[in-house]
Amino acid sequence: MSENPRPEVEFAGRGIAAVVPCFGVRNQVLGVLDAIGPEVDRIYVVDDGCPQKTGLFVEENCRDPRVTVLHHERNRGVGAAVMTGYRQALADGAEVLVKIDGDGQMNPALVARFVRPILAGYADYTKGNRFFNVEDFRSMPWLRFVGNAALSFFSKLASGYWDVFDPNNGFTAAHARVVALLPFDKISEGYFFESDMLFRLNTIRAVVVEVPIEAQYADEPSSLSPLGVLPTFFLKHMVNCVKRIFYSYFLRSFSIASVNLALGAFLVTTGASWGAYAWLRGIELGQSASSGQVMLASLPIIVGTQLLLAFLAHDMGSAPRVALHGRL
Repeated sequence: MSENPRPEVEFAGRGIAAVVPCFGVRNQVLGVLDAIGPEVDRIYVVDDGCPQKTGLFVEENCRDPRVTVLHHERNRGVGAAVMTGYRQALADGAEVLVKIDGDGQMNPALVARFVRPILAGYADYTKGNRFFNVEDFRSMPWLRFVGNAALSFFSKLASGYWDVFDPNNGFTAAHARVVALLPFDKISEGYFFESDMLFRLNTIRAVVVEVPIEAQYADEPSSLSPLGVLPTFFLKHMVNCVKRIFYSYFLRSFSIASVNLALGAFLVTTGASWGAYAWLRGIELGQSASSGQVMLASLPIIVGTQLLLAFLAHDMGSAPRVALHGRL
């Protein structure tokens, strides 16, 4: 009989905590809490200044002894609500932190699926992927699919996790030791929270693993429109991209990939600048560009592009592979 390479994981008494941010989910939250299984030891409901008083509603109607309600006096954003729950869970000694939205679009029965890779030592952070099963695409509104696809590419570029295809999915789990290393005060407090978390996780070289889940959509319209936030998210992703590349390839390390990036960017910029100058000069003088001028413009662009592609290939293969929390 061959040995099972993946050890069995026991969930009882492992300090699993669920964080449930709430805003405008009064009608759904009790159903979500009831569906959270016994593998979870503590549940933190965070009322993010909800006008429906969801936190008070939970306190009055939920009898689950695991539930603790935390309150924000004003609405600060889903990221801020999650970080409030994380802080309390860390203070209470939790080992794994699971984030479940209170709107009923995430299945709490899947918590064990998210926690298992972390407790088994394969991952520091797990994240839901609604695109794993091709059949699930049919249940996703096509505008949301297009927006998510675009945001997914920008997130890959900014975070360095090229294997993560559903970066905006909010069903996540994280090891407490890894979460404790994150700069809580710098993480985005709004809807950019999920993508910003990936950027922050890469800066500490945490291993991120996706967990296949089935897409679920409630009757209520989503408060986040992927197409609507695309321009704002694009700018934020580009800022994070520059930061990550500087941190990873110039501040903390310097390798052949760093040379490829710097030299490639220089050659492409130089070639394009010379080409533009020669073209404008030719228009001014009424002359066609000579073959030498064309070569002086095109050759640096061709070589620079090859160097940039080499850098990109290196970056795509350099995602963290060894879980961080086991080394802390």
